[in-house]
Amino acid sequence: MNRVLTTLLVALAALCLPGLAAAQSDTVKVGAVLSVTGPASFLGEPEKNTVQMMVDQVNAAGGLLGKKLEVVILDDETDVNKAVLGAQRLIRMDKVVAVMGPTTSGNTLAIMQNVAAAEVPLVSFSAAEKIVNPVNPWIFKNPQSDRHAVARILEHAKGRGYKKIAILTVSDGYGQAGREVLKELVPAGGFELIADEVYGPKDTDMTAQLTKIKAAAPDAIVCWGTNPGPAVVAKNRVQLGMATPLYMSHGVASKKFIELAGEAAEGVMLPAGKLIVASQLPDSDPQKKVLLDYTKQYTEKFNQPVSTFGGHGWDGVMLLAKAVQMGNSAEPKDIRDNLEKIKDFVGIGGVFSFSPTDHNGLDATAFVMIEVAGADWKIMTK
Repeated sequence: MNRVLTTLLVALAALCLPGLAAAQSDTVKVGAVLSVTGPASFLGEPEKNTVQMMVDQVNAAGGLLGKKLEVVILDDETDVNKAVLGAQRLIRMDKVVAVMGPTTSGNTLAIMQNVAAAEVPLVSFSAAEKIVNPVNPWIFKNPQSDRHAVARILEHAKGRGYKKIAILTVSDGYGQAGREVLKELVPAGGFELIADEVYGPKDTDMTAQLTKIKAAAPDAIVCWGTNPGPAVVAKNRVQLGMATPLYMSHGVASKKFIELAGEAAEGVMLPAGKLIVASQLPDSDPQKKVLLDYTKQYTEKFNQPVSTFGGHGWDGVMLLAKAVQMGNSAEPKDIRDNLEKIKDFVGIGGVFSFSPTDHNGLDATAFVMIEVAGADWKIMTK
């Protein structure tokens, strides 16, 4: 009877504990909750493609710890409730040892406490600073932070002599996280915040907000959101005859923005990761080879241009693989511990160095300032 009871308890423990389940498996199973469909699909689809491509590459190179790396990708359809349910399924049913994603900041903020409570490491593909500030031991993210993006924008604005700034932000998790940082850093940087307007994620006309901004006569406008909203802002600005310089956030750093905004995209400026301008980088840049290799692999496999957001998938898979290799373990706690120890890891989003007090691992040097010129991205020199 005792032997039967012991066997039953071990089986139950395997069902409840991701780490034990993983130890008994012939694969290292990780999960991803991504917005493959829905409004953020232009972000989530390249993430999904890249995650699967990199998992295949890891396995072609021998896998991890002599086991196959397996990924379970769930589509949250850009819906916060489906993101929550997806994360629960990955942890409770699929017994993953780590979770990647979600694609959007709002969805990440909705799932992160539950994932942390299950003691499974999360590597988010979302930008909002509040995902990692304050630090939660189990939560990491690989996109560059809002704070660093705002710092680069304001550094550039100061160099051009701008003093009066207007902000226009979307009322979702990403936009409002950016708004908080803008409201803090604009005055702290010696600028005057003379207009603070907000638009909804589903709004299709921002003329009213831009009319108010125009009346305030700013030196520059900072719009914070992800497509399609920022493209609408760019078009409405032109329609109103506004020549005010327009900065966007890193949330529009893909060709999709240029496609949506058309000629209205010309001259728009933003901080972005180096991927979309990799060929323009000097050979001395430590990321250049990695970026060009990824660009070649992705475009050949999917016949599509790379995007910054697909790069988050590259970083997610390779950071988790690095953590497993460093600790020679696929236990969730060991993965967490070793993610925190990664230093000088050259990725797509930047050169990552994590610590117990920094779960993003990047600084403002991960960004370059770019502008739209001739319907393409160009690194700005001044």
